[in-house]
Amino acid sequence: MELSSYADFAVRLVNSEEPARGTDELTSADAVRALFGAPSRAAALADGSDLPRLRAVRTRLRGVFEAADAGEDVRAVDLLNSLMVEYPVSPLVSGHDDLDDTGRPNWHLHLADNAPTAAANYAAVACMGLAIHLTELGVDRLGICQAAPCRNAYLDTSTNRSRRYCSDRCATRANVAAYRARKRQEAQRAAEEAVAAGA
Repeated sequence: MELSSYADFAVRLVNSEEPARGTDELTSADAVRALFGAPSRAAALADGSDLPRLRAVRTRLRGVFEAADAGEDVRAVDLLNSLMVEYPVSPLVSGHDDLDDTGRPNWHLHLADNAPTAAANYAAVACMGLAIHLTELGVDRLGICQAAPCRNAYLDTSTNRSRRYCSDRCATRANVAAYRARKRQEAQRAAEEAVAAGA
């Protein structure tokens, strides 16, 4: 199991809200279950009481991404550490209903199955995944999309640490906007030169 893949849990949670657009997908127990992706014991625990808890964690995780994006490495790590203290993992080895070709369990690690709520489980898994991603690849691999008004969080897994957008859609939109701005400037400059030449 690739534990750093759980960092995607943090990204999904942070991106469930787009403050600049005034949208929030985290509005029901079903939305909490959807965050988990695949059905699980923790997802089955989800109820309305998880909403305010996960929203609070979401705000704090956004702070981790924003600090990292601003180059404030120590602050990003401090924010993440405070979340991990509050939402600790309780790892267990499990082989439930997952058998190999010989009928023996495929042993794997669960990070927070003993958590009392879906929110506590999700927060613990998301924070641990983010911590592993951060320590393996670096704080500068956490970012906030540069395409206004998006501001979604992302994990930079590019080989040259050059990612600036959360998706190809945002990158394309930003590139098209920059191209159009350059063309307007060129047209304005040409018009000014024509006026100056005619004077």
